[in-house]
This record gives sequence, C-alpha cells and structure tokens, in this order.
Amino acid sequence: MTDANPTSQDASALAGKPYLKMNGLGNAFIILDLRDDPVTLDEETIRKASSPKTGPGCDQFITLEKRKGHEDVFMGVYNADGSEVGACGNAARCVAWLLMEECDANETQFSTLAGSLLARRVGEKRIAVDMGEPKFGWREIPLSEQMDDTRFVDIKLGPIDKPVLWGPSAVNVGNPHCIFFVEDAEAQALDKFGPMIEHHPLFPERANVSVAQVLSKHAIRLRVWERGVGITKACGTAACAAAVSAHRRRLTARKATVTLDGGDLAIEWRESDNHIIMTGPITLEDEGRFADDF
Repeated sequence: MTDANPTSQDASALAGKPYLKMNGLGNAFIILDLRDDPVTLDEETIRKASSPKTGPGCDQFITLEKRKGHEDVFMGVYNADGSEVGACGNAARCVAWLLMEECDANETQFSTLAGSLLARRVGEKRIAVDMGEPKFGWREIPLSEQMDDTRFVDIKLGPIDKPVLWGPSAVNVGNPHCIFFVEDAEAQALDKFGPMIEHHPLFPERANVSVAQVLSKHAIRLRVWERGVGITKACGTAACAAAVSAHRRRLTARKATVTLDGGDLAIEWRESDNHIIMTGPITLEDEGRFADDF
C-alpha cells in the first residue's frame, strides 16, 4: 500500500508496465493500475508518458491505487505537466466503468483527492457520476482575495475602460474553475488568454478557464483551457462548473446539456442535496505496455 502521492526517481518505474488508453468525449487518459504492483512516479516521468513525442500521450495520467487513508480504490489524477489535481470528471467515468466491469456491477465507489465518488451504469458505456457539492466560498475555491459573491469575480481582459471579457464566475468542483459567459464561445481566443487566467494572481492553485455560451435554459456551449494541459476536447468538472454557475446567475435551469468540442454531457445540479450529477459516455481506445527501456 502506498503511503503518499507517487514521487519517484526516473521513467524506468514504468518500464514494461501495462496501461489502458481511454477517453471521455475525446479527453484522453493513460490509466495505470498500481493496486497490486505499486511504483513511485515523479513529475518528469508523468510528463514523458503524457507527451505523444515520448510516450503514449494523454491529457491526464490516471493511477488506480491502494492509498493510505482511503478504504476504496484511489484514483490519482495528474495533468500532462505532472501536477497532481483533485478530480477529473471524464476520467471518473472511465475508472467507474473499469471497476464495474471488474466486479460485474452497475454501481461503484472510489476515492479521489477531492473526495469519494459514487457512480452508476446508465447505458452501454454510459456512466453517471455523483460529483458531490460545488464550493463557492472564496477560501474554498481558493481565491487569494476575499470576494463575497463569486458569481462575479474581479477579472477583466482588455482595456480597463472597455474590457473584452470581465466578471467571470469562480467555483470549485474538485478543481478551481473560472468561467466567462460570452455571446459566442467559438469567437474567443482561449488559446491566448487561457494561460493568462490560469496563472492569474487571484488563483493561488491556478485555474481551469472556460468560455460558456448559454444557448437556452437547458443548453450551454463550452470550451475549456485546462490548467497544466491546455485546450482539451472536453472537461467534466468544467462542464459541472459551467452548469452550476449558469444557474447561479439565473441563466439556465438546474438541468442542462453542456456541449464541448468532443460532445455532450448531461449535468444536473440536484436541488434535494446540492450534488452535481454528470452523465456521459466513455471509450476504451487501446491496451498497451510501456517499452522495457522507457
């Protein structure tokens, strides 16, 4: 049983190890099962594995572990830059499907840094995950300055007297999120301002940055810049964050379809217990093995 987060010496820790390539709406993962054969991994190793130039390539590197302090299977989530993060909604669906297939079950529970997740099968390779409650307090997100209303935070892009974008919402759904509501999500230069907002001083742990276009009371178009990764085809926690923030701003209902570059996620912010239910597909792409000289 590993006692702490994977931290290790070199890429040889992965030599010869089997892995799965999976994705949720094109959000790509390497999934490594370390439950029976634990290893320690450093950021450089994860970066090397995550880069398509030096490894199988992925947006997030996912581990299945027996981690001290967690009774359930622990899902470790690492961005392509090697940084460990609290949650990944699309990966959660993939891991849930694997665990349910393993046990021939229709429900499963597992742990993450952000807390325990409960998931259930709702169709052929279609999974619903209870992502828990969103956090809106400025300390919980976290922000570096006190802001009592995180539906609108004090960030402006462009000239001070005529900003191009301003007043995004901030929320934590396993990770810190910053969501700009715009008239046209496709027209925004997310590749340019995404890294700026990710590293904005207001976000001491960095942030995932999204542009959200409300299409109707039940539909949102979303594009996402993920911290430590860049623009991705989909981000489950960002979809949850956008849907919750849109409802808080009275732009949508509690149920909405969020359309990302890779496809649709159904998001419900349940009124009964304040939990977010995220439903969407998973894809098993390939099974592989790291080279013996990796």
